Amino acid sequence: MKRKRVLGLLALGVAALSIPVAGGTAGATPQPTASAIAPTDAAPIPDGAHAQGIGGVPASVKDYPFAIAALREGGSRPRGQSCSGSVVAPRKVMVAAHCKELAGEKSVLYGLDDLVSTGGTQLKAVDYQVHPKFTQPWYGYDVAIITTDADIPVPAGGYAKVATSADTGLEAPGKDGFSLGYGKKTYDDSPADVTLQKLTLPIVPANQCTGVENGVDPKTMICAGYSDGRKTVLPGDSGGPFIVNGVVVGITSWSRSDFRWYSVYSRLNNEMGDWVKQQIGEVPSTDKFTLAASPGSVKVEPGKYISTSITSKPGKNGSESVALGASGLPDGAKATFQPPSINSGDTAKLTIETAANTPEKDYTITVSGKGTTDTVTTTLTLTVGKGGSQPGDLKVTVNPGSGTVRASGFLSATVSATGGSGTIALSASGQGLPIAPFFTPQTISSGGSSEMRIYAPYQAGTYPITVTAKDGTGKTSTATYTLTVQ
Repeated sequence: MKRKRVLGLLALGVAALSIPVAGGTAGATPQPTASAIAPTDAAPIPDGAHAQGIGGVPASVKDYPFAIAALREGGSRPRGQSCSGSVVAPRKVMVAAHCKELAGEKSVLYGLDDLVSTGGTQLKAVDYQVHPKFTQPWYGYDVAIITTDADIPVPAGGYAKVATSADTGLEAPGKDGFSLGYGKKTYDDSPADVTLQKLTLPIVPANQCTGVENGVDPKTMICAGYSDGRKTVLPGDSGGPFIVNGVVVGITSWSRSDFRWYSVYSRLNNEMGDWVKQQIGEVPSTDKFTLAASPGSVKVEPGKYISTSITSKPGKNGSESVALGASGLPDGAKATFQPPSINSGDTAKLTIETAANTPEKDYTITVSGKGTTDTVTTTLTLTVGKGGSQPGDLKVTVNPGSGTVRASGFLSATVSATGGSGTIALSASGQGLPIAPFFTPQTISSGGSSEMRIYAPYQAGTYPITVTAKDGTGKTSTATYTLTVQ
């Protein structure tokens, strides 16, 4: 059967699958040429598929603090929800590789049981690493790691535990596992429900999951559920975790194109999990307290004010007094914290009041918290009016925005700057780097570029690097480069 691309996905056409329904639950008999589809938000549901609950139960981020939603600008579901995922490190989210191919700017939304409710922390995806062997979901290796532009406020000890090749036997038929996802709850998605749901399914032998594509390869996939799809994953569930014995052993990957079949997960307790572990690197300790803005992006008209919440989590030393401050405000704007100091673990209200003549553009506000043990920061995106950048604004970019190298190795990127006044000086910094990155040349003019050379640390891990451009008037612009050391 020839495959057709659907809405830019590696999804397939559904071509003449009969779907008889008896009592609202019976499914079609698998055909040797049946096509597969990745259950993202853009996956089509065949005509004639009747509304049917997938058999899951409500779940909560409180109980599964690593659960997170993946969004895309222009997505068809509420809030642009397209996939589900697992937080595996402060700025790392594990999803399905095929989620990257959906059109639209990607972001993640954390902390909500229902995505249409208020609050939550939304962060941009600044890097999207796909397993190098991935081509299509039904060929395996359907796993990717997203890097966000700020820390995700997961409580201490709340990151997902990912299986590796050392975790043998978790995929064995006869075991039960459960997946988590914000995807559709009925075949017709009416009403559109974006609540977190838990779906428990039995793992079945791979040789039972036949008649679709080339079947299920047990080396890279796990087949679970039922042949008639009485309980199944659906669009929007892609990338969500499949958990056995408290360990994420699979990622929601694909099913038959009418979804009245088994659910197939990308298997992690093999080389795929080892690859994920490399991408995650060493997870920073929870010694420090953390800060986060919720929501992480706000919009206001000139002369008006807007508020957001600054949440915090204590470090290993427990609660401590934290004095709050903000920088990077628009000219004439004022930031007020209520209260101005909190104990780590508490929440403050941040109100930003703009002036009537505040330029309409996007601003990155840095919120800092000075505690007794350390000072930490988080960022908030403030859009004034129509947003965007203004002519003459200083802007720095890094190309590529990320890179991977072995310990103690060198790599480089091109740093460019536009706007600003006079000579532009470049610098870069990041925690854990043995020496600061250096530039050739160190100063450039607007529209110019420089080579940034980076000497990698000795230990594997992920190291965000802040690149700063400073013009002749003292104005600055920053960009983030994500360094991964293997």
